[in-house]
Amino acid sequence: MPENGMPGPVCDLSSVREAVCIHTHKIFDSCRDKDCVEDLRFYPTASAQEVLSACQMVRGGTAELLYVYTDVEPVTFNRGFYSIDMRFFYRVTLQVGTGTPRCTEAEGLCVFDKRVILFGSEGSAKIFSSDTVLDDLDIPGCRRSNLPTAVVEAVDPIVLDARAEDRCKPCRCDCGLTEIPAFIAQSFDQPLLFDDNGGRR
Repeated sequence: MPENGMPGPVCDLSSVREAVCIHTHKIFDSCRDKDCVEDLRFYPTASAQEVLSACQMVRGGTAELLYVYTDVEPVTFNRGFYSIDMRFFYRVTLQVGTGTPRCTEAEGLCVFDKRVILFGSEGSAKIFSSDTVLDDLDIPGCRRSNLPTAVVEAVDPIVLDARAEDRCKPCRCDCGLTEIPAFIAQSFDQPLLFDDNGGRR
C-alpha cells in the first residue's frame, strides 16, 4: 500500500514501513486448457501384460498424474515468445475382464505431450546475484539472461474409455517410447514393458 511506505530510512513510527526493492518472478502470460486426449498408448507392467493377453474386455479405471516434464525454448521467429513443451506421465489402472465375475486390475504408464506458445518478455536483461554463504564470503553468481520460468498446474485425469488391441494401429501415441526418468519407473512395483512382443495392448 503506497500510503504506508516511503523510501529511505524512517523514524520509529509503528504505522510507517520502510520500502524495499525485491526481485520476483513476473507472470507475463498464461493459458488454461481442458484436453480430451484420445489414443494414448498404455505401457503395462509385466503382470498387467499377462492379464491383458487373456482379457475379454477392458474398461476405464483410474489415472494419477505422476510428473510433468517442462522445457522452455525461445521462439526464433517471434521475439519475446517462448514454446513450453510438456510431457505428462500418468499411472493408469484399468479394469480387465478375464471371464471371472470380478475384474482384475492392470497397472501401467501413459504419456501425453503438449506444447504451448506464451509471451515471456524479451529476455535481454542480465541478472547478477550473490549466493549467501553462512560464515563465509558471498560469491557473486554467474551472469545469465532472464529466461522465463514455466509453471504447470494440472489435476489427475478421468479415464473415460479403454480398449485392447492385438497390434498398435497408427495413432498419435508415442509408440517409440523406450526410456523414462528413473523416479517414474520406481513408482511401479514391477518393470514396465515398452517393446511389442506380440501380446495384446
